[in-house]
Amino acid sequence: MDIDSPDFVPSVFAYTAQREDPQFNRKRRRDESTIRQLSDETSLSEQLPSAEEEDLIPRYEYNSLCERYNQLQEECASLRQDVTRLTAENERLREDLKASRFCYNTIRSDIPQFLFLTGLQIIVFNWLIQKLSGTVDTVCKKLSLQDHLLVVLMKLKIGFSNKYLAYKFNVSNSTISNICRAWIPTMATVLKPLIKWPSKGAVLKSLPHSFKNFKRCRCIIDCTGIFIDRPTNVTARAQTWSNYKHSNTIKYLIGISPAGAITFISSGWGDKQITRESGILNLLEQNDEVLADRGFLIRDDLAALGVTLRIPSFTKGKKQLAAHEVDRSRQLSRVRIHVECVIGRWKTFKILQTVIPVSQVDMLDDIVIICAALTNLCNSVVTK
Repeated sequence: MDIDSPDFVPSVFAYTAQREDPQFNRKRRRDESTIRQLSDETSLSEQLPSAEEEDLIPRYEYNSLCERYNQLQEECASLRQDVTRLTAENERLREDLKASRFCYNTIRSDIPQFLFLTGLQIIVFNWLIQKLSGTVDTVCKKLSLQDHLLVVLMKLKIGFSNKYLAYKFNVSNSTISNICRAWIPTMATVLKPLIKWPSKGAVLKSLPHSFKNFKRCRCIIDCTGIFIDRPTNVTARAQTWSNYKHSNTIKYLIGISPAGAITFISSGWGDKQITRESGILNLLEQNDEVLADRGFLIRDDLAALGVTLRIPSFTKGKKQLAAHEVDRSRQLSRVRIHVECVIGRWKTFKILQTVIPVSQVDMLDDIVIICAALTNLCNSVVTK
């Protein structure tokens, strides 16, 4: 604080405040920016290696790195090509897998295969879809309405098990079972009108020439049995036992017109009272003729209705048949063969030739009706 000292620092300066010059301030800022830039370049130059230091890297190592770099570039380009190729192949395989999935859309163009699996032509199949549309529900959303019908027809026509159908359509066994239980009763209800009992006039109008000696024939009847698993119930086991086939069977009475159409199908029975209890006697009229085999002992029941039973002559207790009996039996056998042919067509549905599980016996009546109706519907059910 000594004023005479060279280190004296006054606290108050005697000067007049002057106005700042803008040009001077801009020049000062430019100078400060230049100084900072020079300072940064100096620090950067200190960090970067000098040319002499770069020359310290061996030439062979540099060449090796360049060669490795070129090699990696080639490998990268090759890998990109592989990725593009594999992506395209993956898309193609996805399309092939989608096209190879078994369903209605994949087999409808293969007419012989479709006929083998369903027994029907495409036009009949589409007609069935139209008739069933709105009356049945879609059990599995994964399958279309056509796939549901295809499942049922494949089970009836080929006799596939639920397990195989589940594998074929990529669904569970329970799904196949639910589809069959939902569709088969509805299909039987829709198709049952195709099994129609004709009037006398309709039968006479379509009478084949081979029936010229049986012009009053109203129908030909026969019984057929369908094998079932052995029931656990003792009574059911005794009622369904067949001494002729040595197995448990459900018997059905089938009646056909002389023209070859199935006109009557009874419910399933296990005893010998099937003809009397089936209801066919209520359909017959006076002066009708019924052709049958020797096993039908219903002559008295038909006679009470004014109906004639034509069966082959019995040979038991006779040394030789009379000439007219032999001729009559031969004529009867020639026309009775029609019912065997119709039953043969009916049983081209392989499910009728398999052993029905006890758990599915409750659907057997409906299955029989569906197969008979489809047999009447078209000749395509016959497997050539």
